[in-house]
Amino acid sequence: MNCVVFKLSDNLRTKFIKFYAKYKCEKTPPYAVFQAKNYDVTITLYESGKVMFQGIGADIESSIWIAMEKKYNNLDIATNAEAKAKNPKDNDIFFLNTSTIGSDETGCGDFFGPIVVCATYCRKEDISFLKELGVKDSKKITDDKIKEIAPAIIKKIPYVCTVLDNETYNKNYHDINMVKLKCILHNKVLCSLVEKYKPDYKYAVIDQFVNAKKYYEYLTGVPKKLKGITFYTKGESKCIAVAAASIIARYVFLKEMANLNKKVGFTLQKGAGAIVDEQIQTIIQKKGKDYLKSIAKLNFKNYTKLS
Repeated sequence: MNCVVFKLSDNLRTKFIKFYAKYKCEKTPPYAVFQAKNYDVTITLYESGKVMFQGIGADIESSIWIAMEKKYNNLDIATNAEAKAKNPKDNDIFFLNTSTIGSDETGCGDFFGPIVVCATYCRKEDISFLKELGVKDSKKITDDKIKEIAPAIIKKIPYVCTVLDNETYNKNYHDINMVKLKCILHNKVLCSLVEKYKPDYKYAVIDQFVNAKKYYEYLTGVPKKLKGITFYTKGESKCIAVAAASIIARYVFLKEMANLNKKVGFTLQKGAGAIVDEQIQTIIQKKGKDYLKSIAKLNFKNYTKLS
């Protein structure tokens, strides 16, 4: 079970409780002031101000409030998982000085648009080229900068990318949770990369979203698996192959979103916030509810709460 914990700022508590009011539990655990169960996630607010998200979709659910902290309080929240990952090994930068393969994904927290997963092979001799371009985690680079540097990376660095479109996603999400889906897609691009390029690498790195044991459990039944993967929180800062993968994945996602914007007739909001809810209503009024199947992830609460 995924679990994310962090301190919720005072100015967001009322908004938080109101947001989950219809999912409120009658009883709360000791030292808790509020608890709700929203589909596959249990959300608990404690007297201390700490909020805990437990369940399959904990990472996605918590990302809403991490984004709110950034928007209203200019705070970059470090979750409990990130704090636990801080150890001497994490502070090492040896990944930056050797040939590696790495993977990252984008689109998992966006109601509109596909999920894109990318893996790259960065040879030791390519590192200086990537550094000169300013390669780092795509979340720390503007979309305009990504559009500028991604083509150069794609031209020089071996990569494999997969796009899970919304129609395919919506046909399968009932049978699979987001974490398992990410495991399958990461494994797919990494295996494809190794098979296609036969890379001479020392480490294979994934930007951590699950621990190694659970990752391989989720791959039970998958015929091909890449073994020996290293999982790192904020892996893009340790492994330049992960950073390059994050940029290519974001670049492809932006292109896919541009196509959807043309299809819909206006610019779709990224994320899963209040503006997304407004756009959903606009789309339903103009094109009907079924139209969302081809442009959005229908298991998000933005959609399920309409029922």
